Amino acid sequence: MRAEEWRIVDFHCDALSKMQEMPDIVFRNDDRLDVTAERMTAGGIGLQCFAIYLSAKRGKPCFEDVLGQIEHFRQGILSQGGLQWLRWKEEAVNIGKESLGWGMLSLEGVDGLEGNLFYAQLCFELGVRFFGVTWNYANWAADGVLERRNGGFTNQGRKLVEWCNSSGMLLDVSHLSPAGFWELTELSERPFIASHSNAASVCPHPRNLSDEQIKALVAMGGRMGLTFFPTFVCEDGKATAEHLLKHIEHVCSLGGEKLIMFGSDFDGIDSWVDGLEHPGKYPEFTELLLRHYPEELVKGWLYDNAISYLTTHLPSQSSKP
Repeated sequence: MRAEEWRIVDFHCDALSKMQEMPDIVFRNDDRLDVTAERMTAGGIGLQCFAIYLSAKRGKPCFEDVLGQIEHFRQGILSQGGLQWLRWKEEAVNIGKESLGWGMLSLEGVDGLEGNLFYAQLCFELGVRFFGVTWNYANWAADGVLERRNGGFTNQGRKLVEWCNSSGMLLDVSHLSPAGFWELTELSERPFIASHSNAASVCPHPRNLSDEQIKALVAMGGRMGLTFFPTFVCEDGKATAEHLLKHIEHVCSLGGEKLIMFGSDFDGIDSWVDGLEHPGKYPEFTELLLRHYPEELVKGWLYDNAISYLTTHLPSQSSKP
């Protein structure tokens, strides 16, 4: 199979936040976006996860803005981009088998739920399938990775995890404090993911994961989406696609070859890895990977590892009320 014919899963982008800030954006081909429908097609993206991130520019996070981004996803992305909406494990098996791509919703930081578990339930009913508990700082549920005190979950945050356990909402620890990460290993009944984080031993950024965290994800059967933000890739921020190979090799050295997927963080970044500026560059990145690694491993990192997680841990349509 030629690189341009591969199907790719990308577990994180912030196009929705840009679309909320600039409602005249056209998802099909607008140059203000990294992720567009045309670039998804050019890059062979079978599934793109779209994060609901509430920018501080809009003031205090509120549920109304969460609903607004869900509507941008429905009207601006699914309809304009011709994408199908992934919500159930039974649907995940069809990704890559059809010409149409798929989109999935996550929430990056539960601040906008305002501490209300009824709003969490509404998100689930409206098709959100992953909650990233925090962004970088503390909220009502837990501390973020840049919160100096490195606290874990609040009492209300523990109730949120209990609700996720019972509802089928999956959890994402990118941006969560180390204390919160370790607490969640005890609280969560399902393996969780880090949708857009790299290896701290390769690049010591606080948003990257320690070897101990990576080993814990491996042990539980979670996933780790290597990300394309240059300062998470190498310390000087002058990153090329080749620099990502060091993160891949380090995670594999910890037993994580089945752990790796990709979460680009396109549209959430203001600088880009040379050679990975938008989703249309994925075929070139695939060719790079194939020059260094066996096809079976590369296919796992680009597609199979993510799909096997989703077909196992997404809620079943039979559980739909």
